[in-house]
Amino acid sequence: MIHPGLVSITFRKLCPLEIVELVRKADLRGIEWGGDIHVPHGDVARAREVRAITQEAGLRVAAYGSYYRAGSSESNGLAFRSVLDSAVELGAPTIRVWPGVKGSADVDENGRWNVIEDLRRIASLAAQVGVSITLEFHGGTLTDTNDSAAQLLVEVDHPNVFTGWQPHNGELTADCVNGLRAVLSRVSTLHVFHWWPTSRDRHPLAEGEARWSEFWRELRTLPDEHYALMEFVPDDTPEAFIRDASTLRKWLNRMDQA
Repeated sequence: MIHPGLVSITFRKLCPLEIVELVRKADLRGIEWGGDIHVPHGDVARAREVRAITQEAGLRVAAYGSYYRAGSSESNGLAFRSVLDSAVELGAPTIRVWPGVKGSADVDENGRWNVIEDLRRIASLAAQVGVSITLEFHGGTLTDTNDSAAQLLVEVDHPNVFTGWQPHNGELTADCVNGLRAVLSRVSTLHVFHWWPTSRDRHPLAEGEARWSEFWRELRTLPDEHYALMEFVPDDTPEAFIRDASTLRKWLNRMDQA
């Protein structure tokens, strides 16, 4: 089953309590809490507090959206241990991490394997406390193309490493579907939005129905529980979020009833 939710960094200017209230108003089920502002890396007291207000509102922590970059962050002052400590206190089932700091075409073999080895390391650490690792599926990283993303999962070859999924900006629907099929067995969380053709061109989610219906056709086969998390809305307004949340709920309800 796929539950609707929100990526908290959609509203960086709101405090955690305001975000919880907004998610409840939108009748969503979970929140991916961001590690840059709402639940800062290593601040376990904040993580504990945010976990409490999330659960008291009848919501779930869907993920911890960290800004840890495999192959880079550890040597640049962000220890994965502090990220993991926050995730555990938050009660997050998975930690989203970025696979590197460059796109696949700009990384040599040594650089790619540096990312791979770090992903294996942090996945093993997280597994010890029952938390999984989810790769950010994004430009400027080793998941910037469908081929590189699928290859990376094979290269990492770790049972505790999964991938998030979202359509690459500007990618044709058919190509997105092919890319999704290639990683479907390892998909964890989803980020949902309708940007076309670039990230500067944000549209109401309902305008992406034809495109997303193709994605749901593949995603409906996922076993167990997953989260479809709204990430950013036109003009960054709560009103746009409430509108788009209604669209997402409608899509997921339709999929459940099919």
